[in-house]
Amino acid sequence: MAIKTLSTEWNHILKEEIEKPYFKQLQLDINLAYTTKVIYPPAKLVFNAFNLCTFNDVKIVLIGQDPYHGSGQANGLCFSVNDGIRLPPSLQNIFKELKTDIKNFEIPQTGNLESWAKQGILMLNSVLTVEQGLPGSHKKLGWETFTDSVIKLISAKKEHIVFLLWGNFALGKAELIDSSKHLILRAAHPSPLARGAFFGCQHFSKTNQYLKSKGLKEIDWRVSTI
Repeated sequence: MAIKTLSTEWNHILKEEIEKPYFKQLQLDINLAYTTKVIYPPAKLVFNAFNLCTFNDVKIVLIGQDPYHGSGQANGLCFSVNDGIRLPPSLQNIFKELKTDIKNFEIPQTGNLESWAKQGILMLNSVLTVEQGLPGSHKKLGWETFTDSVIKLISAKKEHIVFLLWGNFALGKAELIDSSKHLILRAAHPSPLARGAFFGCQHFSKTNQYLKSKGLKEIDWRVSTI
């Protein structure tokens, strides 16, 4: 894995950040991890969230924690899994909420959310890599510093962005966001551990109402196989 896998646009926008010593050390650590252990997502998909959603197109930032740690699951987009992979419980609950919130939404067979990313949703995990079977194993390597800087940059450089913060971890990112020019939607995590507290948040319809009010194209939340 190397930073060159970021698109030219994101490389330019994040140039100052990726030249900092911590990020260069992070690259070295991650490169070593990929050569000695089983790491997810595949190296070519580490920056998939950025490469599928240009800075210019970002309309929504959905914040996750770290990638799925099971074989074949992670594809570089938070909450998303590859085609053919069984839907994780949190994603099942996201789809259940969509079913009640968005007219004519049908729960899909696939959990691949690339179609969302391509509409301007930056599906950003705070930590972009994980060791197989060890959730949270790549915390404290420097990814959080990098992704926090991305959130702050988007907040500073853009306007009318919807930030979806689900669960205590994501809610802690609110302090990085200028709420005077962006919409922050807060909810419980969609995990079953939250005992259904996520249900009824209506974040998907609220997002589209906000985008429409700003003259921006609404999101088609339907999920289809790429």
